[in-house]
Amino acid sequence: NAETAVIKISEVILSINAFDYNCHVDLIKLLKQEGELFRLRKARQKMSELFPLTEEIWLDWLKDEIRLTEEEPNREKVYDLFERAVKDYICPDIWLEYAQYSIGGMGSPGGIDKVRSIFERAVTAVGLHMTKGQTVWEAYREFENAILSTVQPPPGRIPSREEQELLNTQLERIHTLFRRQLAVPLMDMEATYAEYEEWSEHGVPDTVIHQYKKALQQMEKCKSFEESLLVAEPPKLAEYQAYIDFELKEGDPARIQITFERTLAENCLVPDMWAKYTTYLDRQLKVRDLVLSTHERAVRNCPWTMGLWKSYLLALERHGADHQVVSDVFEKALNAGFIQATDYVEIWQAYLDYLRRRVDFSKESSKELEELRGAFSRSLDYMKQDVEERFGESGDPSCIIMQIWARIEALHCKNMQKARELWDSIMTKGNAKYANMWLEYYNLERSYGDSVHCRKALHRAVQCTSDYPEHVCEVLLTFERVEGSLEDWDVAVQKTETRLNRINEQRAKVAEKEANLARQEEERAEQRRKAKSDKKAQKKVQKGTRFGEKRKAEQDDYQDEWNDDSEQAPKRHRGNGDQTTEEYMETETGLFGRNAPPGYKPAPPGTKKDQAAAAAAQRHNDDKPELRNDNSSVFISNLAYTLEEPETKLRTLFETCGPIKQIRPVFSNRGSFKGYCYVQFESPVSVAEALKLDRREVEGRPMFVSPCVDKNKNPDFKVFKYNTSMEKHKIFISGLPFSCTKEQLEEICKIHGTIKEVRLVTYRSGKPKGLAYVEFGDETQASQAVLKMDGMEVGDNKISVAISNPPRRNLMDKPGSSRTTTDMMPRQVFGSRGRGRTQLSLLPRSLHRQSGAVSKVENGTAAEQVPAAASVSVNAPSETKPLSNSDFAKMLLNK
Repeated sequence: NAETAVIKISEVILSINAFDYNCHVDLIKLLKQEGELFRLRKARQKMSELFPLTEEIWLDWLKDEIRLTEEEPNREKVYDLFERAVKDYICPDIWLEYAQYSIGGMGSPGGIDKVRSIFERAVTAVGLHMTKGQTVWEAYREFENAILSTVQPPPGRIPSREEQELLNTQLERIHTLFRRQLAVPLMDMEATYAEYEEWSEHGVPDTVIHQYKKALQQMEKCKSFEESLLVAEPPKLAEYQAYIDFELKEGDPARIQITFERTLAENCLVPDMWAKYTTYLDRQLKVRDLVLSTHERAVRNCPWTMGLWKSYLLALERHGADHQVVSDVFEKALNAGFIQATDYVEIWQAYLDYLRRRVDFSKESSKELEELRGAFSRSLDYMKQDVEERFGESGDPSCIIMQIWARIEALHCKNMQKARELWDSIMTKGNAKYANMWLEYYNLERSYGDSVHCRKALHRAVQCTSDYPEHVCEVLLTFERVEGSLEDWDVAVQKTETRLNRINEQRAKVAEKEANLARQEEERAEQRRKAKSDKKAQKKVQKGTRFGEKRKAEQDDYQDEWNDDSEQAPKRHRGNGDQTTEEYMETETGLFGRNAPPGYKPAPPGTKKDQAAAAAAQRHNDDKPELRNDNSSVFISNLAYTLEEPETKLRTLFETCGPIKQIRPVFSNRGSFKGYCYVQFESPVSVAEALKLDRREVEGRPMFVSPCVDKNKNPDFKVFKYNTSMEKHKIFISGLPFSCTKEQLEEICKIHGTIKEVRLVTYRSGKPKGLAYVEFGDETQASQAVLKMDGMEVGDNKISVAISNPPRRNLMDKPGSSRTTTDMMPRQVFGSRGRGRTQLSLLPRSLHRQSGAVSKVENGTAAEQVPAAASVSVNAPSETKPLSNSDFAKMLLNK
């Protein structure tokens, strides 16, 4: 049937990718529906080996196993399963289920003691849980009351001495449980106190009353935090963080621990929270078993976070763990799937530091020293092969690992020959041009080498350094002043003078070239200003000779006055993971970006109707020049050219922001709307409200709203900053067929989660680019969509899917210029269960590796900034036959 087929597909997917968390969950649900209990047990076992399981999954598994073992006499299997369950997270319900299951075995030898032991562990683990701890305490007391009923003699019979002692012991146990519970701040603890008053024959002792009041005061302090947690939406991270900060100030270790555990049960994929918890345990509690188990849980939940693995290695060493255990943890860290190359450098450094601390350098040779040298060699090979292959870089451009190795060889092993070999290798990796690298090597020779090699290093530095040559020249001369002969001094002076003269000549050439470029740019600007002036003069002449164009000339003057400089028309940069839109509005020529918006068609040579519309539009603007005020105005752009009655529609849209003084849509000379306008309010207060309407959709296009700013007076003003943060709930799709519609894409994506928005990226002309952004309801759905959709075929195209992660934008980017993505920096990914464990190690390699190909579609807007002409050329044949004059003539005749 269909369910069986889906089960087989899920098993095949997991055989390929064992870290697909959601696929594990789906398989377990299907197997349970089908009643495949033994296959279900096996599936749960595999999942638990890879991931910590949630409370819900554990409880389902435990209840199924309890039902299965009702027919099997062996209860130890279930006990072992409970022991594994309580280690993943601190869950009161699991502890309660564990204790209640153990009660069923109290008839076996030592059964009562085992039940008490489990209850004691339960109240220790979750007894301080302010909202759920009370249920565990009450279950413990109910168990002891049940034992009490078995030791009480029948009514009317006087108990024997042994029976009386047993009865007194049991009563004291129950008294003790009441007293212990009343000393703990718990919700509804007043009811427990009333129950104790009624149960106790001799009343409540004063010491218990004192402890109860103290706990009640503590509960009142925490009540506001508990109430905020009750009303907050999951995962309640901010509320838990405030609660933790409060408990840290209070300073009770047990309460701090339970608050952290409650937080992590609902925020298990937040690395910063695990780091904060483990740091507290490392520095404050320092209990070996607790510290190490928490570190182990942290890396199981967030394996992609290098900092947690590094802290784990240090904790293992700090608490004297076996060397093999530390090595095994390090190997697991290498396979965890870190998100940037530098993470691998840091984890290697942490492990090499650990190995170095194990070596006794007083011995000339030892097993530990050989292991250290072998690890250094392996780290360099790992960086060169595995890391560079995945990320396109080693992550260690300054060769820090090799520098440390060289210093260890020089300082501890007295092996300067090996240190020099290592530094030769460092310099051949592109570091010879940096003065600080040469000075680091010189200081090593100065400390552990000899003056001959010091001099040789400084002479090489003078020849090779290109960033700060004056500095290394000064160091060489200082060295010769202190240790050199006259001949050495003469050689040093001659070399430094020659080198500095060459450097100064090169700098002079560069300065001259830059000055020429600046002068040429100034000349071009002067030519543009002159051309503009001539154009205005020509229009004034035409104004006197051609009465029919009078209004047109006045319109040009008005537009120039409003925009100050039509050649520096309003410009907007927009980012946030969406298509970058660069708009240029020139009031005289009608230029609007590189491509006209949908609906734009050049008007035919002036019909009377067109001229009348243009004249009416311009008269409407010209009648109100004295009303212009930038402080109370906003600039509206990216509107469709086909927008009918723009003033009426915009007035309806913006009148909610405040009283409107005037709306000035901009029309071409022929009377057609140019897609942008100005809205001026009665008060500047309305501007802030109007800006909130930015990106509001108007007839299928996002309307851009920005302040009115004089770009000549404020050339550096930027309304929008390009966003470089990862949009974890949004995916970026490339390679879509041009025929793909918004509805078709939404149909494809909705099986992976709730779709909030689908946006197909198009050129201003409306032509599709084959790119899209899809926003999901949360991060889990987005990451799952990446895993399931990446590489799938849509139509005849194979699409690429990734989390939306816009690259950094070069501040010097200009319209129409291409840009590489070599400055993209990987960012740490948080997220929902299943994302941290899967996407980071399974993303397509192209997303991990930085690419310098400007024509390649990148996640973000790198490809979108390529001009339309460039995009056409990408799909064109590599060689194009040149056109003859007759070919051009045919083209013109066809048009």
